[in-house]
Amino acid sequence: MAKRLFLSPPHMGGNERCYIDEVFESNYIAPLGAFVDRFEEAVCEFTGIKAAAATSSGTAAIHLALRLAGVEEGDRVLASTFTFIGSVAPILYQKAEPVFIDSDASWNADPKLVEEAIKKERPKAFVLTHLYGQSAKVDEISEICRRYGVVLIEDAAESLGATLQGRHTGTFGRFGIYSFNGNKIITTSGGGMLVGNDEGTIAHARKLATQAREPTPWYEHEELGYNYRMSNVLAAIGVAQMEVLPERIVKKRQIFNWYREVLSDLEVLEWMPEIPGSRGNRWLTTLTLRQGDPLELIAALEAENIEARPLWKPMHCQSLFAGARVYGGAVSEDLFARGLCLPSWTAMEHDDVERVASVIRRVLG
Repeated sequence: MAKRLFLSPPHMGGNERCYIDEVFESNYIAPLGAFVDRFEEAVCEFTGIKAAAATSSGTAAIHLALRLAGVEEGDRVLASTFTFIGSVAPILYQKAEPVFIDSDASWNADPKLVEEAIKKERPKAFVLTHLYGQSAKVDEISEICRRYGVVLIEDAAESLGATLQGRHTGTFGRFGIYSFNGNKIITTSGGGMLVGNDEGTIAHARKLATQAREPTPWYEHEELGYNYRMSNVLAAIGVAQMEVLPERIVKKRQIFNWYREVLSDLEVLEWMPEIPGSRGNRWLTTLTLRQGDPLELIAALEAENIEARPLWKPMHCQSLFAGARVYGGAVSEDLFARGLCLPSWTAMEHDDVERVASVIRRVLG
């Protein structure tokens, strides 16, 4: 059996073990520590944001953003429907009501539907996902949210390093979040980051993420907090991963281009677009089929020890959200029915892409 080609496994950059050794030598392996500070500073320097708080996951970061946005029981929160559950579950943590927004031809949220939903629903916030490493039309959407007084929370879990008009995703709204799960473009094995330009608000997030402990000699608590902070060990990995992020973005984009070039003769394939003025990180190479069954193709790839997956199943189609309101819906449903994700590991070589392409050509060609 040929070697396994995974979708997007971790790829260490070189200094991770060295920095972990520093953590162990200091014996400061608990949450917080010097590497947590360094990791937050590295993300701020890279993205141009003013403040960051390292968390245990991207989902935890979204939950903190909703708390800080004042979302409470019964409030309505808009959310991209074409996304992963981690983007939306924190809305339920706050006992708020999710209202879903469909995609447009960019695969990301449709600004026209966003404005329509805001006018009718009067939501407290909007959780906007930048899908598969590609920037949404966040310049338009952030202006719409500003006009109606809606807090914009950017779910940039998949899009660290992606830009629109030279500005990083995650930095347009009041809050942005990044994920460092094991399959992301850089990883800490598990972890996330809440970012924003209001340093006082992000400082409050750090307090909430450490059980909301008051600055007293004893354990004093005046508000509900969470155990959401990142460990010093994982942050050490993150610092090393940030050092190689620029080259990881270059490689992800190269892998996408390899696929598109090698399979350019197959007109049945449609690749995820990149909106004008943007530069995605191409976290995953994704496409849709004009004809054929993506599940059949995924099965054929699995038979050759190659991992591939369907695109996200829209949230409004999930049993958990049965009965939830959705604006639009047909675009994301069609993308789910026709799409799949291909192996996009940053250690892949051209021969690996050729191997995947040969299966696709055999099934579809």
